[in-house]
Amino acid sequence: MKRALGLALLLSVACGGSNKPAAVSTSSAGEAAEVALVHGRIFTADPEHPEAQALAISHGRVVAVGSDAEVQPFLGPRTRIIDFQNRRAVPGFRDSHVHFLYGGLGLSRVDLKDAANEAELGRRLVEADRQLPPGRWMLGGNWDHDRALAGRLPDAALLDKYVPHRPVFLARYDGHMALANSRALQLAGIDARTQDPPGGVIYRQSGTRTPSGLLRDNAMDLVLPKVPPLEEEEILEGVRAAAREAHRHGVTAVEDLDGSDPATRARLIDVYRRLGARGELGVRVDLYWPLAEYAEAARVRSRGNFDDDWLRLGGVKGFVDGSIGSSTARLFEPYLNEPNSTGLYVTPPETLRTWIAEADATGLAVAVHAIGDRANAELLSMFENAARINAGRAHRFRIEHAQHLRHADIARFASAGVIASMQPYHAIDDGRWVEGRIGPARAASSYTWRSLLNVHATLAFGSDWPVAPLSALTGIDAAVHRRPLDGKHPEGWYPAERISAREAVLAYTRGAAIAAGHDRDEGSLARGKFADLAVLSRDILDDTAKDGIADTRVVLTIAGGQVVYENR
Repeated sequence: MKRALGLALLLSVACGGSNKPAAVSTSSAGEAAEVALVHGRIFTADPEHPEAQALAISHGRVVAVGSDAEVQPFLGPRTRIIDFQNRRAVPGFRDSHVHFLYGGLGLSRVDLKDAANEAELGRRLVEADRQLPPGRWMLGGNWDHDRALAGRLPDAALLDKYVPHRPVFLARYDGHMALANSRALQLAGIDARTQDPPGGVIYRQSGTRTPSGLLRDNAMDLVLPKVPPLEEEEILEGVRAAAREAHRHGVTAVEDLDGSDPATRARLIDVYRRLGARGELGVRVDLYWPLAEYAEAARVRSRGNFDDDWLRLGGVKGFVDGSIGSSTARLFEPYLNEPNSTGLYVTPPETLRTWIAEADATGLAVAVHAIGDRANAELLSMFENAARINAGRAHRFRIEHAQHLRHADIARFASAGVIASMQPYHAIDDGRWVEGRIGPARAASSYTWRSLLNVHATLAFGSDWPVAPLSALTGIDAAVHRRPLDGKHPEGWYPAERISAREAVLAYTRGAAIAAGHDRDEGSLARGKFADLAVLSRDILDDTAKDGIADTRVVLTIAGGQVVYENR
C-alpha cells in the first residue's frame, strides 16, 4: 500500500499557502499527533459539529477536529501533515451489505453482468475457458438475462455450446438463480428423477422432467457441494483483492454477510485475523453467521476472542424469500410474468419465526433478507413477535434489502426499531425491468428511502457486492437521482423517493454504524473515534454540483490513521 502522497497533497500546515512548514506546538495533553489533515472541507457526520477544516490523528483515532487553528496545538515536529487543498472529506464509508470474499474472488472470475448479447456472453465464456487449467470448475458469472438474452432464460445447452468439457456453474447477478452446464449437472447427480428441494426450483426442459440447467435458490445447493473447496491461499488472495477494491472506493468498514460453509468460514476467519494482526487488512469487518447456526454464533461470541478493531462477529443472517429478478421474492399478488406464482419462501415461516426469537434471546443482531412486499410485512411481524417474547432487553433487527413495501408497513420500521439495510444501486438496475414483473402500482412503493426517513426509520446503505458495484459514490448518485441504467426516466424513477446527497452519505456512515452497533467508534469524525475517512475529488454535498456525483472519485482513503489508498 502506498504511503507517500503526491501532487502537493503533502504540504505545509500554514494557512497562508507557503510551502515552508509553519511553527507548531505540541498539545498540552501530551504527545503530538502522528498525522494531521488541514485546509479541508470535512463533513464530520457529527450532528453537533457537522463541518470542520482540519483534524489530528494519534494511535488510529481522532484526537482533535475543528479549524486549522484549533488543530494546530496538537501538532509536533514529527507530525505528518496532509493538505486537503480545500477538498471535501467524509467519514470512511461503511458498506452495510457485502459478500467480501466472493467479491474479491469475482475480480478474477468470468463476469457476464454487462454482456450486451449472446455473442459477447459467449466470447467471455470461451476466453475464461482458455485461461483456466484443465479440470477446474468455471465459476462466477453475474449473468443478466434481461440484458444479454432479451429476457430469455438461459439453459445448459447455451453453456455447452461455449464450454463443453469442464463443469460450469454461474450465478445470476442477484445470487438467487444459477446456471449449470451438462457436465456440472452430471457431477451433481441432477436428472429427471431429482425432486425440487424445499425453497428451491429445478427448471425443466419444456414438456419433460429433464433439468434445463437452471436452478433457483435452495436448488443451487444441489451443485455447490460438488464444487471443490477454496484453498487458504485462494481465500487470502480473494480477501486482499477485496480490501484493495474497498480502499479504492473509500470503504473502510463492511458488514460481511458471508454465506460460506463452516470449513470455508473457519479459513476466512483465520485470514482476516492474520491480516488484521499484521496491519494489512485496512477494512473493519463484521462477519455474519447463517441464522440457522445462531447457537454456534452465540458460543463463539461468548468466548470473548472475536471483538477487535478489525474483525468482529456482526450477528446472524437469514432469508425469507428470493429476488424479483428470479421471480422468487414473496409477494401478496402474483407476478405479471408468472401469473401462477407469488414467489417462494427460502425458509419456512414458522422455522424462521422461531430462529429469530431464539437468536435475539442470545443478544445477537438478527439480519434477514426480505425483498417482496409480503416477505417484508411478515418479517416485520416476526421481529415484533421476538421483541414481545424477549421484552426488557435491547434488540438489533435489520431487514436486508427491504425493496418492495406496502405503504402501511413503512412506519412499522420506525415503531418496531427495525433497521432498513438497503442498496441504492439495485433501484437503478431494477428500474430497467421490474415493472414487467410487478407492474407500476407495486413498483411505486419500491426503494422507499424518502418515506422511511420521513417516519424516522434508521437507514443504512450498502452495495450487496459483488451483486452490484462496491462504489459508495455510485450508490449515493443512485439515491440522489434514481436514474435507471437504461437511460430512461432521466428525471428519476419514482422521483418522490429520492433523497439528498447529505442524507445518502449519512446512510453510508452514521446510519451504517448505528446498524452495525458501532456508532460509539465509527460513523462520524469526532474526538475519540476511529480515524477512518475518504477524500473526494469533488464536493458531492454542494447542491449545485450534484450532477457530478457519478464522476466523483476517491483520491485518498485513510483507515485507522493510515493512508491505504491514493489516487493521484
